Amino acid sequence: MSNPLNIGIISQARVTSTRLPGKVLLPIGGKPVLQYHLERLQKSNLPVFIATTTNASDEPIVAFAQAQHIPVYRGDEQNVLSRYYECARQNNLAIIIRVTSDCPLIDGDLISAAVQNYSLALDKNLYYSNCLVRTFPRGFDFEIFSFALLEEAYYKATRPAELEHVTPYINQNQSGQVRLGHFTQPEDKSQYRITLDTPEDFELIRILIEQYQAQNLSAAEIIKLLDAHPELVRINAQVEQKKL
Repeated sequence: MSNPLNIGIISQARVTSTRLPGKVLLPIGGKPVLQYHLERLQKSNLPVFIATTTNASDEPIVAFAQAQHIPVYRGDEQNVLSRYYECARQNNLAIIIRVTSDCPLIDGDLISAAVQNYSLALDKNLYYSNCLVRTFPRGFDFEIFSFALLEEAYYKATRPAELEHVTPYINQNQSGQVRLGHFTQPEDKSQYRITLDTPEDFELIRILIEQYQAQNLSAAEIIKLLDAHPELVRINAQVEQKKL
């Protein structure tokens, strides 16, 4: 695959989860959640890497990724920033797209469109995402930034939240050099939640996949489906996102 800009998607994944243990390996329709996530990312036609931990409990993630021919980097459980840095460094990535594995219906085509916008800017200090100004449902999240910004965060970030959540040092512009860019859509659909963190989230995603084949739908089609079915939205409407 041609990748002249050395762009890669790094997805963080681990088995331990306080609210829904083992969530990324839970089966839906005969496949683990992680497989839907990876298949959706591969629609972007960009290389995908998994950054997991050195914990023995994450051996199943490593085994699954290897079976799918997805490269894996293993590092510190708490210092996720170091995991991203080492994964990007070892794979010579100049531009990193950060996603999380609890988004099984993430849209690779959305990521492709965002990468096109990012690439046109020709700005290594640009942080570009659909997370800070949120118009897409939670579950389609991605962040795009240069290795230069990641490297600076790796060497200079010190707060636990900066290490665990990878990008706060960058998107809070601690260096004073970062330019923020926002990938948005005209209509705000941020009230919808299609990420996996609780049993209620799992139930919604299970129904979307098993009854509506959402794994084959675009982000716009999934949003349209939720617009038409408020009873589905209510399944996890009360779930609160964990704070950084």
